[in-house]
Amino acid sequence: MNGRGFAVACANIALAKYWGKCDEALNLPAVPSVSVTLDALVTETEVVVDPALAADLFTLGGVAQDGGAVRKVSEFLDLLHGGAPRECARVTSHNRFPSSSGLASSASGFAALAAASARAYGLDRTTAELSALARRGSASAARSLYGGFVELPAGTPGDGSLAARPLHDADWWDVRVVIAMVTKAPKDIASRDGMRRTTRTSPYWDAWLACAPGYARTVREGVARRDLEAVGAAMEASTCAMHASAWAAVPAVRYIRGVTLDALDRVEALRREGTGAWATMDAGPHVKVLCAAADAARVAEAMRSAPGVVDVRVAKPGPGIVET
Repeated sequence: MNGRGFAVACANIALAKYWGKCDEALNLPAVPSVSVTLDALVTETEVVVDPALAADLFTLGGVAQDGGAVRKVSEFLDLLHGGAPRECARVTSHNRFPSSSGLASSASGFAALAAASARAYGLDRTTAELSALARRGSASAARSLYGGFVELPAGTPGDGSLAARPLHDADWWDVRVVIAMVTKAPKDIASRDGMRRTTRTSPYWDAWLACAPGYARTVREGVARRDLEAVGAAMEASTCAMHASAWAAVPAVRYIRGVTLDALDRVEALRREGTGAWATMDAGPHVKVLCAAADAARVAEAMRSAPGVVDVRVAKPGPGIVET
């Protein structure tokens, strides 16, 4: 067999956050989340099956990977086959944005890998099946199989079939997400490690479990009404609650930096001046600002003026997985 698969996936940001697992073995989220897929954060992945290989090969951004990075890819390909014997593959992936820094590269990465590897091995999988498979690599990857606005329900321990479900396509709402990058370096604490530490040691973990579903419901209903203020306010509350639970872990899981706080001050200033803009941060220091399309240029200018911001991108709701 010499199959080939190529897929393009976009990262997504959670408007209502996912943080923590109810089943680590199956990578099931402890709380529901609602996200928007972003057209400006793209991963391209090619998988080529090569019977001559004695082991899988993985190249990311032109750099041959080894150790844990290759092991994750191999374990994912094994999962795709349900543990059945398979031929090895050459996996080549490019993130068109910084990797492992809090911009959801694992979401687009595993979504693209799921689709490309299924095609390369000639396995017929529905989008929902690919979403459930991608979730095993990264829970947020389940959402990147779909475009626009997407929901990933909370998992039930032991149920490995959980997949994301689309809510509205990319054309549903003319909003923008302004991404203020404060570094291009990898983060110090991987999301999976940060979640594990939070669930095991944070005194605020139970409070997070209690409030997160309400934020998700408010965001989902607000998106359905195209209510920017309602979505933005709930998004900020979800973000602050998530980071508070992580900061309270022992030792603290702290992704936010000084420049992050400076950028957040700019967002609050924009609101005081009459521009509808609301911020969110994932497991990283970058600030993403939700706003109306008409206000995107003004918001982007404000983010560029924040000391320490190294790059600004303006994204709109993007497409789901594209395979060739």
